[in-house]
Amino acid sequence: MYIPEIFNSKDAIQAVSFMRKFNFGIIISSEKGKPIATHLPFVITERQGYIILTSHFAKANNQSKNIQADEILVIFTEPHAYISPKLYNKKENVPTWNYVSVHAYGTAKVLEKETEVFEVLEQMIKSFDVDYMDQWNELSKDYKRRMASGIIAFEIQVNELQFQEKLSQNKSKNEQDKIINNLLESEMGSDVLLAKYMKEKKTDLQK
Repeated sequence: MYIPEIFNSKDAIQAVSFMRKFNFGIIISSEKGKPIATHLPFVITERQGYIILTSHFAKANNQSKNIQADEILVIFTEPHAYISPKLYNKKENVPTWNYVSVHAYGTAKVLEKETEVFEVLEQMIKSFDVDYMDQWNELSKDYKRRMASGIIAFEIQVNELQFQEKLSQNKSKNEQDKIINNLLESEMGSDVLLAKYMKEKKTDLQK
């Protein structure tokens, strides 16, 4: 993605933390020159120095058939908000949008062994619904196999991370404060979330 240098974060640890917090991503691949995408939850782990993204498609989703052919892109994004020029010190300014986003590029591997598919399902239960694990453990093997037969499990080894934090770093501290306060007063949850994100990162912003 296009990232002006002032918004370009090279902090891989923070990027992984962001992906884990906002783990409902968009996986994008290409089929016959046409981009295709699916919205999926991901489990983010690290293995032998690589970031690993794990998830699964519904078996009926044709995107699962081509993910091993070319490089894959997964987009993670969540807090974002419109920023009005009225919040800047000078009138000669333009509207913009603040946001945080991670683009993860990598190679995909379909997991075909039954034990691997079960491991993916259990990873997701532990990540998203740990209280369900006891119920999962009580299910019959036959039921689990029928469940597993309806999905295509996969993992992506990330080879490149792009991490953009567009948080008004190019504005004065006074302007940043006005933007944060304005967002905190919003009735939209995403605005408030972005304001809190800006406050946490404020020590990194331009004074």
